[in-house]
Amino acid sequence: MAKGGQLSTGTVHATVELLPENAGRRRFLGYAGAGMLVEFLHGCGGDDAGKPYSQTIAWGRQAIEAALSPDVPAISIALLKSDRIVWQQAFGVTTDGGTPATTQTAFDIASVSKVFAALVAVILQDRNLIALDTPIVNYLPAFSMLSPEYVNITTRHLLSHTSGLPGNNPHNFISFAPLPGYADDTLAELANAHLKHLPGELAVYCNDGFTVFEQVVSAVTGLSYAAFVQANILDPLGMTNSGFMAVAPLKGEVAHAYAGGKWYPWPEYINAYAAGGLTSTPGDMMKFAQMLLAQGMYQGKRIASAAGIAEMALDQTKVVGVSIDPTADFPWGLGWDTGSVKALHEQGVVAWQKNGDTFFANSLFVLPDAQMALMVSGYAGFARAALAEDILMRALVEDGTIAVVPNRIDTAAPPAAPAPDMSGSAGIYANCKMILQVGFSAGMLTLNVWNDNGWVSYGAGTYQYGSDGWWYGANGAAGPGLGFTVVSGTDKAGNAYLYRYLTVRQPANAGYVYEVAPSLQQLDTNRPALDAVWQARMGSQWKVSNESPETVRSVLTSGQLQAAISQLPQAQGYILMRNCGDSGEPVYQMLLPLADDRAGMAVKIPVLDGRDLWEAVFTSAGGMPATMTIGGVSYEQVG
Repeated sequence: MAKGGQLSTGTVHATVELLPENAGRRRFLGYAGAGMLVEFLHGCGGDDAGKPYSQTIAWGRQAIEAALSPDVPAISIALLKSDRIVWQQAFGVTTDGGTPATTQTAFDIASVSKVFAALVAVILQDRNLIALDTPIVNYLPAFSMLSPEYVNITTRHLLSHTSGLPGNNPHNFISFAPLPGYADDTLAELANAHLKHLPGELAVYCNDGFTVFEQVVSAVTGLSYAAFVQANILDPLGMTNSGFMAVAPLKGEVAHAYAGGKWYPWPEYINAYAAGGLTSTPGDMMKFAQMLLAQGMYQGKRIASAAGIAEMALDQTKVVGVSIDPTADFPWGLGWDTGSVKALHEQGVVAWQKNGDTFFANSLFVLPDAQMALMVSGYAGFARAALAEDILMRALVEDGTIAVVPNRIDTAAPPAAPAPDMSGSAGIYANCKMILQVGFSAGMLTLNVWNDNGWVSYGAGTYQYGSDGWWYGANGAAGPGLGFTVVSGTDKAGNAYLYRYLTVRQPANAGYVYEVAPSLQQLDTNRPALDAVWQARMGSQWKVSNESPETVRSVLTSGQLQAAISQLPQAQGYILMRNCGDSGEPVYQMLLPLADDRAGMAVKIPVLDGRDLWEAVFTSAGGMPATMTIGGVSYEQVG
């Protein structure tokens, strides 16, 4: 569950937000016997003294028990060293009836599934069925989009978040029952959409790329994506507690969905299989990790080439040669969020990482040189990557790989300093979910956010300039540093560009290092006014008309999904689209008119906050009520 309650798949690194998540978590006392079931392997028991990683395990148990709460009812973990699981344990409960979590309880691993998709690509390349840099239309001629540059999209683009696809088809994406046909639906939806950026221009998190890759796999193998993964990865690795539940139910216990203090009597189903549809246990994931550590080998069997495994971890922003890259802190791999975890890299340790979040929170770390891996799964709301990084640091100390656990960074604001001229940075900023008004007065930065009631103060409200060049909350409260970054150049089509971003610097994962990412993009507010056709749509309201009743969005919002079209007086020429996230929370995007019946995407923001953008298409014929389509979701006008 992403912040604000919106379900997503693929939160990476530290979540980029202007406001940090409340780090305080109540110790879990709501369920008797938290952590009471200690089904775990070597190094675990009442007395771990003298056993491998005993100090790390003892620290980890305490940290997990402290992370459990009424909001986080279960966490499961496994730690691997070479070919041996040295710690495996489950804590808490996974159903409304209080079913204890065990090491055999499977969790939806959400976007950690993407690493499996990248491994599939390596296997197909090993077999000469695809080449990563060949346009996918060579394999999938049915794929098309309205932007002619779609013909340049490659498998590498799809799996490194550089394809330019809009983001995530929301139609029947996540549900409480299997809903087949999502990949076909996405292919049809993309045929009526434009690219949000040129292929290879920037890297921004994108589920649709992995869904399109499912179709590539089917086209070149004759098997469904799920069947190929089962036959070529899960079965050879003996991952018997793993699979795609939407295709075949798992044999063992599966954790039920839980959010907002409420249990749901079903697991969740991610119908985008390659993007987030795999269910597994931390123990099974250690078999996957063991194969990666052995450079594609598992128990004498070659699963994938060593060269392919290594290529998955390469910084794809460098391989692709993206031109809009205002931060060096997100070296996307193929499937991996990063092939170089910053905090561990600074300790001389190579680490690959992938996170995944929906109702559940997951983090997978693989350390190839240290021959170590860790998987933690649980319910959304706990800092899964921070916990994993903390445990790994202690394990690396305990086995002598590093000398000491490094100090956490000091997040206190530095002394104030005279602010430079920031007049060019004032204005309206937008990303895939919010609109900010940035102002400067008497040397102070002010932030207001748009909501259903208009502009209201956001975050600390007022920020002062620090001696380190970042802006900090003037009220003294802890928070991220804010800055402004300008990126300019000429794109691959020969067009000049200049983008100004509101940038966020905050602690990454466990807080050993900072991470910098662009969060919102400044809008050009000198655009011509909207024409009469668009002006006539202002104030209209819309309700989803084609969502399955089994989707999470339908269940959590009781079907009362609303969208609205309006305009900000401060942003002439833009269309303000107010929509709903999966939990009913409002989501705001700024669109640009492309024609009288179509509005398009208005920002290009790398990393995360430009991830799921909309294109809205309007139809009205034969005296029938107007309809609107966003991605694969249809709306009817209700006001």
